[in-house]
Amino acid sequence: MKNICLTTIICFLFPLLLKAQTIGPPKIKTGVPLDSIVLSDPFILADSNTNMYYMTGTGGMLWKSKDLKLWDGPYQVTKTDPASWMGPKPMIWAAEIHHYKNKYYYFATFTNRAVKIDTVRGNVIERRACHVLVSDHPDGPYIPMKDPVYLPADMPTLDGTFWIDKNGKPYMIYCYEWLQNWNGTIEKIELKPDLSGTIGKGKVLFRASDSPWSREKDKDGKDQPNKVTDGPYLFRTKNGRLGMVWTSWIYDIYTQGVAYSKSGTLDGPWIQDKDPITPPNFGHGMLFYSLSGQLLMSVHSHKNVNGRYVRVPHLFEADLSGDRLVIGKQYVP
Repeated sequence: MKNICLTTIICFLFPLLLKAQTIGPPKIKTGVPLDSIVLSDPFILADSNTNMYYMTGTGGMLWKSKDLKLWDGPYQVTKTDPASWMGPKPMIWAAEIHHYKNKYYYFATFTNRAVKIDTVRGNVIERRACHVLVSDHPDGPYIPMKDPVYLPADMPTLDGTFWIDKNGKPYMIYCYEWLQNWNGTIEKIELKPDLSGTIGKGKVLFRASDSPWSREKDKDGKDQPNKVTDGPYLFRTKNGRLGMVWTSWIYDIYTQGVAYSKSGTLDGPWIQDKDPITPPNFGHGMLFYSLSGQLLMSVHSHKNVNGRYVRVPHLFEADLSGDRLVIGKQYVP
């Protein structure tokens, strides 16, 4: 398949999870190995307050572990407002949990499939946007805050992540989906001090077409950069260099690259590395320190099994001791 849309793939990936959200809470399993969990966009919070790991992602569910090896779940942890723009049963993608100022914040993409906001080149675009929920506990429940909307209602956004810049201000970094602009972007927007809403307008950091490694064919069969921007996650190296991993495609191969800010701030300019940062068919990564202090990257693998796209969480060793991110071998807990 050429020019695969990530949003379409996720729709194929999680019919069972979405059905479970409709008919009731899922059955909780215990002692499940990490590589036996089917989960897209895995994000792991290593919480020193509870001495536990919490993993979330697409599907709106949560998994818990004491050792990264065996997991309990999935738990339902969100309590959205059915009267809000999300509707009664929103799809939930790419959820992240961040501990900030003694609270836990749930950054996620919510989709209300009943609301259509645009039609571009024959594609009907549903109401989809990044939003933030809050809880006093890492395992929820996560509930809405003051502002009903974080990003404009007329643009599809996804994969919001959290960053505190050198100026101490909190930001959301997110993707403006290619389905509408036909050249996906990664953007920033300032958050209120308590993360209850946004301030001002979003600013483009870079576009999908800036990538030297992503590829697709245009309608005439000519090579060009891929249109997809997906899964941003920011980090600093030991010497203070600001970087970002993000994911796109090389034709039909799911691929993760890395960019670095020349200025050391969100405003960049962002310089794209020539080569991908992880092996083929791994992507949507994030970095975390284990409870024992080891730096790891959480990603999902991507493969086609009899026409069904299957994604499974995996861990890689990572190193930020120099001036760039180095990904090592796979880590098996």
